[in-house]
Parts: sequence; C-alpha cells; structure tokens
Amino acid sequence: MVAVACLAAIATVPSAANATPGSGVTGTVLAQGLSEETLKLKAKGPTDVTFREITIAPGGYTGWHYHPGQLLAVVKSGTLTRTLQDCSVEVTPAGTAFIEPSGARHRHIGRNLGSVPVVLYVTYLLPKGSPLSVDADAPPCAGR
Repeated sequence: MVAVACLAAIATVPSAANATPGSGVTGTVLAQGLSEETLKLKAKGPTDVTFREITIAPGGYTGWHYHPGQLLAVVKSGTLTRTLQDCSVEVTPAGTAFIEPSGARHRHIGRNLGSVPVVLYVTYLLPKGSPLSVDADAPPCAGR
C-alpha cells in the first residue's frame, strides 16, 4: 500500500520540476509591438539574420528600396509612414509591428512626417550574402 501511495505521489509531480533554474541571465525588452494581422515569416536555404536599430530624423526618409528577404519590424517611437509599390500609404505608430515582404515588386519608401525621431527595431531574414536593402526607382504612380 505504501509503495502504491509513493508511486501515485511521484506520478503527480509536474514534469517542470525536472527543469534547471537559470542563473546570471538578464533580458531587456528593447521594443514591443502588436500586429493586428497574422505574421508569416519564411526563409529558404542559408539565411543571414540581422537585427538593427534604425532612426529616421523628423523630415527624413529612406529612399525607394526593397529587400531581398523578409523583415520583421517594431516601431519603438515616432510614427513611420510608408508608401508602397502601388502608392498606397501605411501609417505605423509606436507600438506597432509589421512585416515587409521580399523582392523588387515590394519596393517602398519610409518617411518620418512627425516632429520626433522614428526608431525602428528591425530583424532581417535575408538569403546568405544579400545586402540589407537594394535601391529602387520610384514606381510610376509616385510621380517622381
């Protein structure tokens, strides 16, 4: 009877009890953003993963460009205004997360139309050896 009680007690111990505690590790949240839509990231083959902080001064802009791979971005502060390939405009305020798709057909320009710097934390998932971005001509709808 005692053996059965001991086995029952062991069987009810959560498996997390076997986990080892951490020591000497700290973490800092640099930025957090919410995506209102499902995020889908894809990478094929060897992939360079780069994490950058990007600051765009008030009145500043990126120039038209595209990325050879996907990006996951969080707007830490300010408001980023992006004009996309079809000249639609997306406004992404602080606390917002978004994905930029890969390829020349997804060219875009980012602007800071506000009075405070835009700070972005961006994770790039790029084919091995690719540049972070590629300069591109403005689409015809942008009126150059």
